[in-house]
Amino acid sequence: MPVPPEIFKAYDIRGLYGEQLDGDGAEAIGRAFACTLGELAGKPVSELRLGLGRDMRLTAPEMAARYRDGMAAEGADVLDAGQVGTEMLYYLVGSRGLDGGLMCTASHNPKTYTGAKLVREGAIALSGEAGIADVRAKVEAGLGEPDPAARGTVEELDVYAEFQEAALRFIDPAKVRPLKVVVDGGNGMAGPMVGPLLERLGLNLVTTYWVPDGELPGHEPNPLVEANRRFIVDKVRETRADLGIAWDGDADRCFFIDDTGTFVDGDFLTAVLAEHLLAKTPGAAILYDLRASRAVADTVHAAGGTAHGNRVGHAYFKTRMRDEGAIFGGEVSGHYYFRDFYNADSGTVPALLILEKLSVEGKTLSELLAPYYSRYFISGEINSEVHDAPARMAELEERHADGRISHLDGLSVDYDDWHFNVRPSNTEPLLRLTLESLVSREDMERRRDELLAVIRG
Repeated sequence: MPVPPEIFKAYDIRGLYGEQLDGDGAEAIGRAFACTLGELAGKPVSELRLGLGRDMRLTAPEMAARYRDGMAAEGADVLDAGQVGTEMLYYLVGSRGLDGGLMCTASHNPKTYTGAKLVREGAIALSGEAGIADVRAKVEAGLGEPDPAARGTVEELDVYAEFQEAALRFIDPAKVRPLKVVVDGGNGMAGPMVGPLLERLGLNLVTTYWVPDGELPGHEPNPLVEANRRFIVDKVRETRADLGIAWDGDADRCFFIDDTGTFVDGDFLTAVLAEHLLAKTPGAAILYDLRASRAVADTVHAAGGTAHGNRVGHAYFKTRMRDEGAIFGGEVSGHYYFRDFYNADSGTVPALLILEKLSVEGKTLSELLAPYYSRYFISGEINSEVHDAPARMAELEERHADGRISHLDGLSVDYDDWHFNVRPSNTEPLLRLTLESLVSREDMERRRDELLAVIRG
């Protein structure tokens, strides 16, 4: 089956199992990935050491085995961590000083999907602009027959215990109070990855969809979709829990529900995490994505740190984190990056840090967030299907020529008391709008509707 070009996305590879991507395609991608990493590193593939992990999907054992065969066929030595969360693959690559790694996952997608996340040395993601296009080109050109004599070795290993010890070093476990916490793993990788740590902290845990199951019997493992988080919202209210935490399928993103059952926006959570980390490392640099509320930069400055706005996407965040020496970076989408975790994103560390902060402050999560909700009025990200995106963005820029304009990621326009960002989707005919007013909710809604009228005009 030929590998269709549309499975090669901006930050990963993703497609329908059997229709767009099968075992043969996986082996070809594994071979092309190893060759691409050799070129990026400037050394023969036979000198590469690569990590491999897979999620809980029913097709993952087969697909991971074929990725492994492909990487080894080209001469790379493969360290196979088995069934893990994506950040555990990042940990494997970072802690062992590997040349890169492949995570067999389709993240938060429905169960019929399969895919791969690809990183180079330092757990830095390949992207469409750097690496993924090369993998695609090699697959499409054909790879010929590998040399059987050049085959690399395969070693299986278990990184759970050491990963969990490394994650726990981000907090002082003795400070965490026995909070009542509802956790929703979405039948993904959070249960085995984070569960043992939460049990060690002596929390009153209410576990739901906590066992990995590729059938995804509960709901799709994407808490950003309101329908998928309705369950945990209801459960937090019903059990009168202190908070709820939900993870996506490969568990590299976590999302929070406060004690009132309100979903916590990613930019406000970034602000809370930044404040907590700056108390531990005064004066440090923090990255935030350009869509975020001004709450992030304001909080960072008030806590004595330096805030840097950044382009959306983990490939851009990880490299900028390294360049700025930033201790932490947060994206509205729920990706949180940590310098002391190889600049990689984690769904474990934010959960631990929020539990520590709530315990130290002696406040509820809703009390911590109240100052943000009373001052910053955000729209959230709103998608509109648009077939002439450049024309719509040009019209918006013309209408707002009196604002401070930036093109770092799409179009950003800033005024003293409101701002917005509009950016095209990498994969669909969509424009994504985020807007914030510092005046009132009504002001935000009025401006939002005016912009949407232009976008959807």
